[in-house]
Amino acid sequence: MDTECTHGGERMVVAVNTLIIGGGQAGLALSYCLTQHQHPHLILERAPQLADAWRNHRWNSFTLVTPNWQTRLPGAAYQGDDPGGFWSRDQVAAYLEQYAASFNAPLHFNVRAVAVEPAAVGYLVRTSAGDYTATNVVVATGLFQQPRIPAFSANLPDAIRQLHSGQYRDAALLPPGAVLVVGSAQSGCQIAEELHQAGRKVYLCVGGSSGRAPRRYRGQDIMYWLAQIGFFARTVDNLPSPRAKFGGNPHVSGKDGGHSLNLHKFAHDGVTLLGRIVDIQGSTIRLAPDLHANLAAADKFEADLLARIDQYIDAHALAAPAEQPATWRDGYAAAAFAELDLAAAGVTCVIWAIGYTFDFTWVDLPVLDGDGFPVQQRGVTAFQGLYFLGLPWLHTITSGLLYGVGDDAAHIAGHILGHGTAQEPA
Repeated sequence: MDTECTHGGERMVVAVNTLIIGGGQAGLALSYCLTQHQHPHLILERAPQLADAWRNHRWNSFTLVTPNWQTRLPGAAYQGDDPGGFWSRDQVAAYLEQYAASFNAPLHFNVRAVAVEPAAVGYLVRTSAGDYTATNVVVATGLFQQPRIPAFSANLPDAIRQLHSGQYRDAALLPPGAVLVVGSAQSGCQIAEELHQAGRKVYLCVGGSSGRAPRRYRGQDIMYWLAQIGFFARTVDNLPSPRAKFGGNPHVSGKDGGHSLNLHKFAHDGVTLLGRIVDIQGSTIRLAPDLHANLAAADKFEADLLARIDQYIDAHALAAPAEQPATWRDGYAAAAFAELDLAAAGVTCVIWAIGYTFDFTWVDLPVLDGDGFPVQQRGVTAFQGLYFLGLPWLHTITSGLLYGVGDDAAHIAGHILGHGTAQEPA
C-alpha cells in the first residue's frame, strides 16, 4: 500500500491516493475494481467487523428478496446451484467476507469519518482515528445511516416498548401482547407477517409509497420479468420527480423459498390495517384517513406492472402460461380508524419500520441538494476527486443493490483511473 504517515500537530495524518469511506458492498466493489489495476487505496469502516449491518441490523429470519442470480459484485457473480433461491442474512455476510478476503481488501475498522474538507491538493478527511489526506474521496456509506423514528414517538407511555425494524429479531423476544408495526414497505410487511404467524395480534399502519408485486408470474420469478421489461435499467432522469428516488420497494418476500405479500390477504387473515400515523397523544395514536387510498395505490402498482409484463410477452411472442393473479379486496372492508388507543387494544410494542435517515453534511463542500442528497452524475460530483457510491438512483434503481452497485463502482473506478469506465478483467 502506497501510504505515507506524517504528523500534523497532535494528530497523525495518513496520505493515500484514494480513500473509500464505507466498507459495505459498495466500498468493496470499488476496492475490487481499483485492486485489479493496483491502484493504492484504503477503506474506512466505522463498524468493528465486515458486514455489520447484515449481521446486527436484520431480523433472524431475514432473507434477500432478490434471487441469488441477482448477486453479482465485480468478480464474484453468483455461481451456486440455487440461482432461484434467496440468501439469508448470514449467507450474505459470509459472501461479503469471502469477497473481501479474495483480493485482500485494505479495510480499516472502527474508523468513523466526521468531516471531508477541501485541501491544497485533494481532500482532508477527519476521522475518529486521525486525519487522512487523499487525492480522491469516495463516500460509500449508503442512505441507511440512522433509524428513522418520528419525534412524537416520545409521547408514548414507557410501558409500551418501542424499537426500530433494524432492532427487531423475532417475535419471541418481544413482550407478550399485541404489536403495532408502523410502515408497510418490504421490512414492515415481512415483520408484520412473521408476527401474525407467531400468533400475535398485529396492527399495521399502511403508507402509500410502496407498491406490490407477486413473487412469481407467468412461470417466472417477478425479478426475471422486471429485468426483461427494463425496470432495473431505468435511469434517474426517468423518475417523475427527484423525491421519487426515496420511495419504498414493492412488497415481496424471499422467506421459505419466496412468496407474495398482499395487504388485503393480511386483512383477510386477521391483521388490522390502519392508515398512516400522524401523531401520538399518550397511548392514543392519530391516523390519517388514507388507508383505502394507500391500498388502491398498491393495487394499481401491481396491475400496471403485470400489464407491462403481459405486453412484453405478447410483443415477443413468448411461451409463458397465462395467469390471473389472486384478487383480494378485504382491506377495503377495514374500518377507517381516526385513532386507536394502544393500551386499550393490548398493544405492548411498537415497531417503527419507516426506514432510515441520512446525513452528508459532514462533507464540507456545497454538494447537496435541498433534500440533502448528493448532487452528482452517476456518483461523480462537480468537485474533482469527490465521488458518491452505493446510493439508490445514483444511476438506476439498482445502484445501491448487490445487483447493480458493481456497475457504478466500475464507472467511478474509471474516473479515478483516468480512462473512463474500468473494465473487469477476464
